[in-house]
Amino acid sequence: MIELIDLIIPFISSLILVIFVMIGVAFLTLLERKLLGYIQIRKGPNKVGIFGVPQPFSDAIKLFTKEQTFPMMSNYLIYYFSPIFSLFLSLSAWLCIPYFLKLYSFNFGVLFFICCLSMGVYGVMIAGWSSNSNYALLGGLRAVAQTISYEVSLVLILLSVVFFSMSYNFFNFHFFQEFLWFIFLLFPVSLVWFSTSLAETNRTPFDFAEGESELVSGFNVEYSSGGFALIFLAEYASILFMSMLFSLLFLGSNLFSFFFYIKLLFISFLFIWVRGTLPRFRYDKLMNLSWKMYLPFALNMLIFVLGLKIFLF
Repeated sequence: MIELIDLIIPFISSLILVIFVMIGVAFLTLLERKLLGYIQIRKGPNKVGIFGVPQPFSDAIKLFTKEQTFPMMSNYLIYYFSPIFSLFLSLSAWLCIPYFLKLYSFNFGVLFFICCLSMGVYGVMIAGWSSNSNYALLGGLRAVAQTISYEVSLVLILLSVVFFSMSYNFFNFHFFQEFLWFIFLLFPVSLVWFSTSLAETNRTPFDFAEGESELVSGFNVEYSSGGFALIFLAEYASILFMSMLFSLLFLGSNLFSFFFYIKLLFISFLFIWVRGTLPRFRYDKLMNLSWKMYLPFALNMLIFVLGLKIFLF
């Protein structure tokens, strides 16, 4: 009986976590539309309910009740399942966050996160390829090249933070940042991590996968209704997760503190603020930034942190 409870409780906890992440994503889209509205000196959604609060839910109902279309020449099964696969991976990454409750305790949570991040490339690539559209394929290839390029520096930065705690478990970041946040020790690293997170989640100014001016809508151009909604949810769940990870790694990681969620909200706000402010990069500049600037910087910081750790301890 006890073994059965040990199996059921994490499952129910995971289900509750996923539901709350989905609600968080819904309100993040509302926050984005409101903020972009005020940045562009106009109102955001304000017709549905008080201040447009139920707007994301009415959008979700509209999207999921629309007719599901699929191109005649597409690889139907793969085309159909790739958005589900993308969302599943985005939500799986949330399971490694260090709740001090009856959820999952990952000793190698950092590695699990990196695996989820790497697997996310396949969802985008398969979605672009299975649509059998040139624009979708081009968008998918650009997204894959971009994600793989920035993943290298992202992992190296993550390693330099891991060297401080000497553990792959996200729990330990809480204990090591009890008196001093890592952002004070590794301020340049935190800035590079943030801009790399923008590139990883395909956000402005690195949104080449969408590239509306030259690719219509990138790898998701052939998706409508439910399929598009699932890709959209996966993207915003990743943004929310990256914001949470930034707070966890650099801004102290006490998940029982209400202040932690304020910090998370602030990082999510920065994602949106960047979108409302900066224009899109040129693609060659994006690759140049990754391989010639961020990669050497990440390697140097890794050696520096390793030396610092040996010197101090």
